[in-house]
Amino acid sequence: MTTLPRETLIFTIARLLEGVRHVAVGASSPIPAAGAMLCRALAEPERHVRLSILGSAEHNFFTNGSCELFDCAGQGRIDAFFLGGGQIDGQANVNLVGVGDYPTTKVRWPGSFGSAYLYYVVPRVILFREEHSPRVLVDKVDFVSAPGTSPEDVYRPGGPVALLTSKALFSFDKAQARFSLQSAHEGESADSIRAETGFDYDAEEWTPRTPTPDAQTLALLRGRVLDEVSETYPAFAAAWRQDIDAQAHLQDA
Repeated sequence: MTTLPRETLIFTIARLLEGVRHVAVGASSPIPAAGAMLCRALAEPERHVRLSILGSAEHNFFTNGSCELFDCAGQGRIDAFFLGGGQIDGQANVNLVGVGDYPTTKVRWPGSFGSAYLYYVVPRVILFREEHSPRVLVDKVDFVSAPGTSPEDVYRPGGPVALLTSKALFSFDKAQARFSLQSAHEGESADSIRAETGFDYDAEEWTPRTPTPDAQTLALLRGRVLDEVSETYPAFAAAWRQDIDAQAHLQDA
């Protein structure tokens, strides 16, 4: 059975979350949410993983939204979180404000919200952005909503550990303030990734292929996880089911 591209991303996120006790997911983040759900499903019954998915009635124990999320993170009780951005650069700086010189930006995005705070206090921040292009992965962001690294005299238990896109998985070295290519997804190569990345990064001579789920894990993804994610993201779940059906029809043809 062939793995769909979104399923590779979800499985990769679950692998990046191995060992966490509590993972939080912001609003409008169906793939990170599904990855957290898969992580929880794979850990049971040996270990309990708590999920806090903003916007979910079923998978969120907070009753006062972001305020409780920030308090919990500041107390060191959230192990992992996800950040995206209109721009992400090679030093893991994130831009959620806009393109151009602030405040006269040519393109305006929703804003930084609590990104800088969470980037500082959550120990395992996974940068996630499906679009992998030079306009998103830039050499230097136009505005720093949240910095990837801080000076040595700044107390910062949190920060980025990885960047996941539709093409590849990168790890981040905080000491070097630099990404390293870890694996290329199906259909991609070291050359195709380099051509679509606007910042420089380290890479080995041979680029591994991003692992995909085995049959048992894929069944878990398309069963329990798909059912769970449909509560918060019904449109995403419906599109996922359509892709599964389309794949089945192609295989039967």
